[in-house]
Amino acid sequence: MATRISSHLVRTSGSPDVIVIGAGVVGAACAHYAARAGLSVTVLDRGPVAGGTTGAGEGNLLVSDKEPGAELELALYSLRLWRELAEELPSAIEYETKGGVVVASDETRLAALRALAAAQTDAGAETREVSGGELRDLEPHLAEGMPGGVHYPQDAQVHPALAAAHLLRASGAEVRCGEEVTAVLTAADGTVRGVATASGDRLLAPYVVNAAGTWGGEIARMAGVRLPVLPRRGFVLVTEPLPRIVRHKVYAADYVADVASGSAALQTSAVVEGTPAGPVLIGASRERVGFDRTLSTEVLRRLADRATALFPVLGGVRAIRAYAGFRPYLPDHLPAIGHDPRVPGLLHACGHEGAGIGLAPATGALTAAALTGSAPPLDPRPFRPDRFPDSSAAPDRRPR
Repeated sequence: MATRISSHLVRTSGSPDVIVIGAGVVGAACAHYAARAGLSVTVLDRGPVAGGTTGAGEGNLLVSDKEPGAELELALYSLRLWRELAEELPSAIEYETKGGVVVASDETRLAALRALAAAQTDAGAETREVSGGELRDLEPHLAEGMPGGVHYPQDAQVHPALAAAHLLRASGAEVRCGEEVTAVLTAADGTVRGVATASGDRLLAPYVVNAAGTWGGEIARMAGVRLPVLPRRGFVLVTEPLPRIVRHKVYAADYVADVASGSAALQTSAVVEGTPAGPVLIGASRERVGFDRTLSTEVLRRLADRATALFPVLGGVRAIRAYAGFRPYLPDHLPAIGHDPRVPGLLHACGHEGAGIGLAPATGALTAAALTGSAPPLDPRPFRPDRFPDSSAAPDRRPR
């Protein structure tokens, strides 16, 4: 029985309290925390569980790449929730507290990294500056000559697809894959009534949560509002299985600037990490090219060059595959979370860009608080879905 049923629609017998659109890790977390709050949940996805951005992610749970402010606060809270989930779902989600190491290639970059780490520390993150010699203690195969960096012991990792699947299973939600949402149903007064699907079904519920990731803007458009979510493509190189030669998530200081950039142009920076299974994952690239999945040999070359510059030992290692994914980008680099005041009953939980896996539990907890009217665990105002200029106008074409 729901903790709170919407005042704008009486729930039909047998229908859920909440429909979550999207079975990625964010949608799974929304379902998990909504169910924990006593709500009945149905999750719809046009593909399989974790078939979108989640399945193309590396599973990073990071504070190291977050500047002080709302996103870092969300990340710190989410890390606490991930630790709790790892205890509830032991080994199932491959939770690993590997820590992160950010390295500077020169003294100028080290000074900037030092200033960022000091601000992050003031905001509650754990940081430790390390010298060039200490870097080699942390990562023996790292290139020589680096003046120093910062160690972030809170950085961790999960297996993203497993995390989404096990969160959904633990939630007890009804999960309907292969169900594409084609319309958000509203009453005459504009309030949400449910959704329609490509199979012709009409599923009623007083609340709909838009957790559709990169396609979150399309779901918003179906409800008659604009949410400027754009796809930001990224590639990952995967090596053959290796001994654990990379112990942490290691990346160049330039990566932080790339994350914060709004440029549509191609950006690449070295991000290298080992996995429990042996392969090394190599990123990261960012570019806005729509939903084009064409393999870019230029991007892969850049990724390989930057990775081998950071870890020369990788120069003799084979890359066995590469894959692409789309990060759901919003212009201010903050996700949209919570009630959309333009459409009563519609909530958003999308636009996390590359941080969705790390921020998923906090997003789910905030969404559950909004659904039940309980006190939010942190200030939700920076994530208001209607915060963008001209947000009342729906986009005029659909992504493909």
